[in-house]
Amino acid sequence: MISSWGGVPVRASGAALESLRSEGPVSFASHPGHGVWVEAIIPADDGTWYAYYHHERPADFCGRHDRQLPRIGAMRSTDRGQTWDDLGIILDAPPDTEACDSGNRFVLGGVGDVTAALDAEAKDVYLYFSQYTRDPASQGVAVARLAWADRDEPAGKATLWNDGAWLPDVSGTPLNPPRQPFHDRSGANDVFWGPSIHWNTYLEQYVMLLNRAKDDQFGQDGIYVSYSPTLADPLQWTEPVRLMSGGGWYPQVIGTDVGTGTDRTAGRRARFFVTGRSDRMIEFSR
Repeated sequence: MISSWGGVPVRASGAALESLRSEGPVSFASHPGHGVWVEAIIPADDGTWYAYYHHERPADFCGRHDRQLPRIGAMRSTDRGQTWDDLGIILDAPPDTEACDSGNRFVLGGVGDVTAALDAEAKDVYLYFSQYTRDPASQGVAVARLAWADRDEPAGKATLWNDGAWLPDVSGTPLNPPRQPFHDRSGANDVFWGPSIHWNTYLEQYVMLLNRAKDDQFGQDGIYVSYSPTLADPLQWTEPVRLMSGGGWYPQVIGTDVGTGTDRTAGRRARFFVTGRSDRMIEFSR
């Protein structure tokens, strides 16, 4: 498995989640620069791994080098994650959507915090990600689609779900518009962000966990859960329901079923992770 800390992807291996051993940072045949957080990996049938990463670059455009304008890229490995080739940026915010005067502690715009899932027909990769752009109507979790056939040359190929149509070079329509947006300098936020998605074999549905920011520090209102029978229709996702109050960032489910359990597939009972740590199990009911 690959995890990322401080913008450095690290490889770990082992027979079980409880016995993983770190093998140190991965190598790059070509590095995109700045911080790289690998947030989703999809293996192809030939054994090649395709990763989708959150890429942080300083907000130099705004003259604020201590803040970020993230974007989303893709990369590829043919040696089970030891070495990676960068395939370029595949999602970025439209030009002139930065919020340079924002009071947010971390971001002044951009897109990031992505999860990726391949549909059952292996036709399209769906990327669910966070939009941090200036316009409140665009903030929150949006959806992009990339043809799996374009996985080796993905730059410029993704389209975003925008008011029911899949369009290039636009902001996506968020699944749940913010109640209190980023960047209004009020200090308060109410925005969903940072989705993680898996297929649940017990529920026979996709499950999405979400963070919900309550302030400019990305303070956590709670962790929420939503369900959908399909990746292809964003309108099918249920209204997010609070799973727990507070908590850390980046909730994630990892299946424990031998031979099938991963961060992409889980069953009725699975490991529940927050900020890369698992102290409990999660159990789903119909």
